[in-house]
Amino acid sequence: MKKYLNLFDFSQEVNYRTEILSGLTVALALVPEAIAFALIAGLSPLTGLYAAFVMGLVTSVLGGRPGMISGATGAVAVVIVSLAQQHGVEYVFAAVVLAGVLQVLAGMLRLGKLMRLVPHPVIFGFVNGLAIIIFLSQMDQFKNADGSWLSGTTMLFFSGLVLLTMLVIWGLPKISKAVPASLVAILLVFGLVLAFGIDTRTIGDIASIKGGFPPFHIPEVPISFETLQIIFPYAAIVAGVGLIESLLTLNIIDEITETRGRGNKEAVAQGTANILSGIFSGMGGCAMIGQSLINTSNGARARLSGIVAALMLLAFIMFGADLIEKVPMAALTGLMIMVALGTFEWASLRTFRRMPKSDVLVMVLVTLVTVFLHNLALAVLVGVIIAALVFAWDNAKRIRARKHIDEDGVK
Repeated sequence: MKKYLNLFDFSQEVNYRTEILSGLTVALALVPEAIAFALIAGLSPLTGLYAAFVMGLVTSVLGGRPGMISGATGAVAVVIVSLAQQHGVEYVFAAVVLAGVLQVLAGMLRLGKLMRLVPHPVIFGFVNGLAIIIFLSQMDQFKNADGSWLSGTTMLFFSGLVLLTMLVIWGLPKISKAVPASLVAILLVFGLVLAFGIDTRTIGDIASIKGGFPPFHIPEVPISFETLQIIFPYAAIVAGVGLIESLLTLNIIDEITETRGRGNKEAVAQGTANILSGIFSGMGGCAMIGQSLINTSNGARARLSGIVAALMLLAFIMFGADLIEKVPMAALTGLMIMVALGTFEWASLRTFRRMPKSDVLVMVLVTLVTVFLHNLALAVLVGVIIAALVFAWDNAKRIRARKHIDEDGVK
């Protein structure tokens, strides 16, 4: 298809068909993720969906990495869950707004460039850890509400639909790239389920997504020092974790697209998005590596795909809930498993023998911390500290002291 000039950057060319279709695919993939993360945080599903809409739209327009997708994330959900339980949703909104302010300040102080100092073994470990988390999180779809595994024909149909989705995503690009394979896979599985009346889990079985436009809402919390004491620790962690995950995702997309994003601009955009999310009834968030990789693997490279994804998500909430709630979870599960397989840095395993043992240690440790603690900020911090200590130790071993006595007998 003929490429036209980008609406937002006249130096960049855009394939509009690819951008729009990829945006639709990403919007479908955003729905169950946003609902799941809201439930993890103990909040209403719409709180996660509103966050995905606001975060996605604002960062797509203002961000420093075209093609990157932001929304409600698990990293933020696990931080705010205790705040929601102890003080309620209004304090969550206030903490998200404050986190946004901190992120804007970080961007204005140009702290985004510090991510360039993160060593490659740390990035490899982070990426591999996220890939494993994405994969393991999909295993929950093969279980019943009580935690037991699906069985009988239910498991057979669900597994078959997941496998069909994966095969289409893997095989279609070898035949044609005219339409994103992930979108074709979702529509194909959706059509089969409707046509044959297959009884399988759908988005509607998780929660209803029906709602209106995100309501403007100033957090109803006392304006006092005591309130600040309550929300600041959570806001600081949300801001830090969100920026780390966003800027590392930016680096990953940079490598895939062989272009360079602007970290400080992205930090300001993430902060602005969180501020608006907090006052439009959203739980906040950051960049989403899974959805970003879906977008880039579809060939999207511009801001338009993210804008389309956000607007389509809003359309689902306001007008298309009845239809979208019928989308089979098997299709979205297969899509996310393929994302996990594509995210994992398989090359890092092949180069184990050639890598210095210290780099292998850092990479494995970051992966383990990411997977078992789900604390991305801690994983990166641990990796950077160990890498710095190893660097200092290696250089210290090169220092040589020589003893010399001059004519006066002075050493």
